Amino acid sequence: MGDRVVRVYLYSANDLRVLFPGEASKTLEKPVERMVAAKLLLRVARGLYADNLAVPYHQPSVIGDVAKKLRPESFNYLSLETALSEWGVISQIPLSQLTVMTTGPSGLHRTAFGVIEFTHTKRSVASILESTVASAERPLPIATRKAAIRDLRRVGRNVDMIDWSEVDDDA
Repeated sequence: MGDRVVRVYLYSANDLRVLFPGEASKTLEKPVERMVAAKLLLRVARGLYADNLAVPYHQPSVIGDVAKKLRPESFNYLSLETALSEWGVISQIPLSQLTVMTTGPSGLHRTAFGVIEFTHTKRSVASILESTVASAERPLPIATRKAAIRDLRRVGRNVDMIDWSEVDDDA
């Protein structure tokens, strides 16, 4: 009924340790490298791997799944240029780049599925939940138009690309 099917296909280095109990971190590197060489695993980012046979390559949500796995301890949501593009407020579509606000640290991750830019926010999770929309089709909630513009201004990004005719007056 529209619920997103959760497939486990991404594994952190810690997740892989479960598959090799008793292996030291250093000795675990060799079997992981062999699986990467055999194309059973795909190195997605530093310390993050994908089951090459289970990755839903055709789904645009893959990069969002990667973002969630890179920051599992943080609350993350789509915002800035990614959200504004999805809402039709900017005409530029960031291809292969995801802009994510996070309660965790800022950082840029070049992954096998595109670039993920995490930008730290000091907003509370309760405040974030009030200004985001979740959907079963995407792994991360998305900021409302107003919240994405507020985030863009708050982090000092360029607002010149915004089509203000697509924005409510109270944004």
